[in-house]
Amino acid sequence: MNKYMEIAIKEAEKAYKKGEVPVGAIIVKDGKVIAKAHNTKETKKCAVNHAEILCIIKASKKLKTWHLDDCEMYVTLEPCMMCSGAIEQARLNKVYYSTTSPSFGNIEKSANVSRETYIKLEDSRTKKMLQEFFKTKRN
Repeated sequence: MNKYMEIAIKEAEKAYKKGEVPVGAIIVKDGKVIAKAHNTKETKKCAVNHAEILCIIKASKKLKTWHLDDCEMYVTLEPCMMCSGAIEQARLNKVYYSTTSPSFGNIEKSANVSRETYIKLEDSRTKKMLQEFFKTKRN
């Protein structure tokens, strides 16, 4: 498995343990992880606290620029419309995601996203973690 996706999965596990939708993201520049985050929407009571958004904020702060065009993101779930918009605005070079999101994902069904930017790196663990999370929420 990809070593960067492994780090994103660890972030998703942190979210899972906090009762958050288990999504984790990291941003890499020149082979180094410069930012990592996980969902905090429930704990922070803020609708925009998705892993991707938080990760972009951290990377921008670290690099002192919102231009992240020589950076790559690894995220455990297909980005939603809000997050893919932020990704496009931040000009991330590549985004690797593990699991599709039939309900909220924006990549698989949108004609407005660059297919060269988004690459699926499937990992059954992320799908399983999401399924387990929602199973406990629905019982």
